[in-house]
Amino acid sequence: MSRIHNNASTTQPIQPSEAFSADSICLARGRSTSDGDPLVGPIAQSTTFCRSGVGTNPEHQYSRVSNPSVAALEELLGNLEDALPAACFGTGLAAESALFLALLKSGDHVVCARGVYGGTTRLLQQLLNELGIETTFVDATNTDEIRAAVQSNTKLLFIETPANPTLGITDIAACSTIAKEAAALLAVDNTFLTPILQRPLDHGADISVYSTTKFIDGHSVALGGALVTNDQTILDRIRFIRKCTGAIQSPFNAWLTLNGLKTLPLRIRAQSTTATTIANWLAENQDIQSVFHPALAQGQAKAIADRQHIGLHGAVVSFEIKGDYQAACRFVEALNLCTLVEHVGSVETLITHPASMTHADVPRDQRQAVGISDTLLRLSVGLETTDEIIADIQQALQAANAHTAEASAEPTAESCREVANV
Repeated sequence: MSRIHNNASTTQPIQPSEAFSADSICLARGRSTSDGDPLVGPIAQSTTFCRSGVGTNPEHQYSRVSNPSVAALEELLGNLEDALPAACFGTGLAAESALFLALLKSGDHVVCARGVYGGTTRLLQQLLNELGIETTFVDATNTDEIRAAVQSNTKLLFIETPANPTLGITDIAACSTIAKEAAALLAVDNTFLTPILQRPLDHGADISVYSTTKFIDGHSVALGGALVTNDQTILDRIRFIRKCTGAIQSPFNAWLTLNGLKTLPLRIRAQSTTATTIANWLAENQDIQSVFHPALAQGQAKAIADRQHIGLHGAVVSFEIKGDYQAACRFVEALNLCTLVEHVGSVETLITHPASMTHADVPRDQRQAVGISDTLLRLSVGLETTDEIIADIQQALQAANAHTAEASAEPTAESCREVANV
């Protein structure tokens, strides 16, 4: 449960008499009680704001620094984790860039999970490394490996749980303990679950990281990113970096995201329920090599997921089909309902081939080391019926298998030579 904070914006929040659920928080911003007020909050589509005189200091002065529409979204995202107002950015990677610039300097060291978004790996390896910031990538599902990677100059632990795209589970509380022992900070990318299904700050994280482009917006219309913390010093530093780099989210995208948030609890719970059913079906399918979803976790991973996740385990399912790279290509090309895109979190069911899309910039040996094979596919379950999604997957598997059988039956130059020798 959470309480809505007050702040000056283009809309006035309901004054709460008691703590609200996440479902109500997602709906409350923009709702007003005065006669004639709009039900949906207006957009402050302005670059600058008026002053009554010299020396005045209004809350919003220039939209590169702050904007009423962005502030409304920031307030809501903070409320969802009982935290300070978030800092919102133009994209998720812009949020991560600001995080790293705010917390790190040349000579510092980062311990990062291997199973993170490919853009995060690229940012750390190809950009920050050139600025003198070293990163050690670890299997974050192994607490001992995380602890062993910590150095005297480690300033940040960065994890994503469930991991992208292998959906491995990392123990946030254990990582928090390791970070505190090292006088470092812990950041958790919570894009896949959102605050509806997981609240990293509750488990000891210092910063929650979001690409709001994904499930939070939910409709594939608004780019955005956000950082959420309960530490005012960290938040002030992040906002300063955002001011210096000009990476704030646009008012229109903030407004779109606010409207998308209204249905987030309903969407992600329904999608997660369907995803669990599909994961179990895939696990029984003879054409599938392996399936990854927290609902299928065993042993310690299951215990951690049950402790960290709020009721459900997310709408993303990853799986490997039998065959090779070409088999994976034939499978996705045969899909009719599921759409091939480099994206997750929309109301439509989406599929991604990480090796050639999201993680194409990651060297192949590194991809293989974290379980991103050439036949791994990432399914972001939408709001279509469960039966229709399964039927589409089934017919695509059959089409891919038929193509493989036809190809193997065609004579090759080598097979012709063997026949001639006989």
